[in-house]
Amino acid sequence: MRVPQKTIRFEYDAPGDPSVITRREMPLARPAPDEVTVEMVCAGVSHVDAIIRRGDEPEWADEPFPRGSGSDFAGIVVATGDSVTGIRVGAEVVGLVRAGPHATFLNVPAAQVVPKPRNLTWEAAGGLFLAGATALTVLDELRIGSDDVIVVTAAAGGVGSLEVQIAKHWGAKVIGTCGARNFDYLRQLGITPVQYGEGIVELISRAAGRPVTAFVDNFGQDGEDLAEALGVSGSRYRSSADRRRVELRLLSAAPEDVAAGTTQLRRLTRLAQDRAFRLLVSGVYATDDIVEAYEDLDRLHARGKIVVATHPVAAYRTLRARDVVEALP
Repeated sequence: MRVPQKTIRFEYDAPGDPSVITRREMPLARPAPDEVTVEMVCAGVSHVDAIIRRGDEPEWADEPFPRGSGSDFAGIVVATGDSVTGIRVGAEVVGLVRAGPHATFLNVPAAQVVPKPRNLTWEAAGGLFLAGATALTVLDELRIGSDDVIVVTAAAGGVGSLEVQIAKHWGAKVIGTCGARNFDYLRQLGITPVQYGEGIVELISRAAGRPVTAFVDNFGQDGEDLAEALGVSGSRYRSSADRRRVELRLLSAAPEDVAAGTTQLRRLTRLAQDRAFRLLVSGVYATDDIVEAYEDLDRLHARGKIVVATHPVAAYRTLRARDVVEALP
């Protein structure tokens, strides 16, 4: 397999909207002794990436520019460093980096990639890490088990859809709040849907049939009051701010946080092999169309994940069902 000497990298020099992201060709160094070179196939776009890019995350205020875009990726190993064992050229992997996988090739520590399960599509693998590790970590913190009744808000989103499926796989009764257009999607996952709005406490209580024991608020509006009205203890409630804390820790450069993130990614690939969840990909964009991908993400209408692909099968666009529904009067 030929080792490339250049890569296309998407990065930005100052905070701003998606239009600040710039396509640049640059030399690609040989992998360091503990690194592998990965040819990117798919990579996720995430809300926290957009928040950081806009300059709205204080923890990233001192990070130097230019900054790479993204954190999730899946691809094929094309070269290995001299000290790397157990990973062969040609291996299909899923991985994580602090920033920068929106590129054609990437050097990454070998310790930060894991084998891609055969039953996981490239698109789903590319968007797996941040949403999946966040969902898994939040559920771990709440100690979700078969005796639980858990409510998850924004249950059709990238993180929420994985939280509800993994909690169900662990035996919990799961209620997902969402808009009416997502009811059928949640029902297909075996999740009881409840619509946002007036009378939601009564609707959830009726759907639960017994006391609610845990509550995850991905929506960020009135979640704490709703959890309290349902009798959920503070220790078993997680807010959208708690979710942000988890995401930022997963993007930390601290060695212990990187190791913890890789452990969660390895657990996620095992869950994927066991078919514990299906990661819905609602939009696939060519990497050159990354600005449009982030604009789609910012509209907050996508179910599941949006990803970019370096070698999309088709250069044309297909009409998405959600675009049709949203265009209806």
